[in-house]
Amino acid sequence: MKKKFKFILATLLVLVVAGSVLGYFAYQKVFSPNIFVKEAKYLYIPNDATYQQVLDSLYKNFEVKNQSIFEFVAERKNYPNKVKGGRYKITNGMSNNELVNKLRSGNQDAVNVTFNNLRTIKQLCARISKQIDIDSNYLYDLLQNDEFLSKYGVNKNNCQALFIPDTYQFYWNTTAEKFVAKMYEYYQDFWNEERLAKAKSINFTPLEVSTLASIVQMEQAQHKEEQPIIAGLYINRLKIGMPLQSCPTLIYAIGDFSIKRVTGKMLEFDSPYNTYQNPGLPPSPICFPEVSALKAVLDYDHNNYIYMCAKADFSGYHHFSISYEDQKHYAHEFQKQLDKKGIK
Repeated sequence: MKKKFKFILATLLVLVVAGSVLGYFAYQKVFSPNIFVKEAKYLYIPNDATYQQVLDSLYKNFEVKNQSIFEFVAERKNYPNKVKGGRYKITNGMSNNELVNKLRSGNQDAVNVTFNNLRTIKQLCARISKQIDIDSNYLYDLLQNDEFLSKYGVNKNNCQALFIPDTYQFYWNTTAEKFVAKMYEYYQDFWNEERLAKAKSINFTPLEVSTLASIVQMEQAQHKEEQPIIAGLYINRLKIGMPLQSCPTLIYAIGDFSIKRVTGKMLEFDSPYNTYQNPGLPPSPICFPEVSALKAVLDYDHNNYIYMCAKADFSGYHHFSISYEDQKHYAHEFQKQLDKKGIK
């Protein structure tokens, strides 16, 4: 009887030890480090990616010490049927369990999307497509679709106003439709009650503020302290019915952004954006005005200036004047320096 008891006890001990060993190895499979990188990198998974494509990308771009163990854990957690697109940050020493949980939950890491210094919708689409997984042509077509844009109160000719240059956070696999919807939310955040009231006080709609701000932006992007002065100058012109006579609007109309000097023949270009020929604001923004330019219009400098001319020292600053005689003098000095430098 004692022998039988000892045998059972020994057997149980062996089973316990064996179970512990198996448990240890199972633990190692699931929780030990298996992903190795010198520094944090990102795994990009398209929305329509298959499990096999995820594996191919993972093994190609990262050192996975034991691929079969990773796949064992992934399959036990049913990840092959739960692939979610996105941009996932992979850090050194991640375990199989940690990585699989991150991927199957869709717990991706946001992308900082930045755009500025842009003139056209095509340029915007190209810039966005380089930062998140959106086809630039598809986004452009969407922004030319008046039916789609109508829900945001704009059309293909003025939708630039929706996109205020800054840095925003998006998921890498954000769709084009969701990108526009989110930008509209940011647009509404900017146009709060206080700013809407300011626009109304100067008899401007938000679109008109954006349009004038885009001109201010193009006239002075370097020295932003001049922006409120320029905004005040143009508002003075609007009040007296004087054409804005802004060179950037004419360059936008022509569509050649390499033009450095507007000549007399260009002034005859037939376009509603030619503010030498047409009084009032152009139909829509001529660029994507930054927050500083928008604020410059809403809080414009109440001055008496009617004229402005770039300084002949090419510092980027301007001379502002009330009299046409002063303007002619400054313009002559500037034109003389342009000729001297051979700028045509």
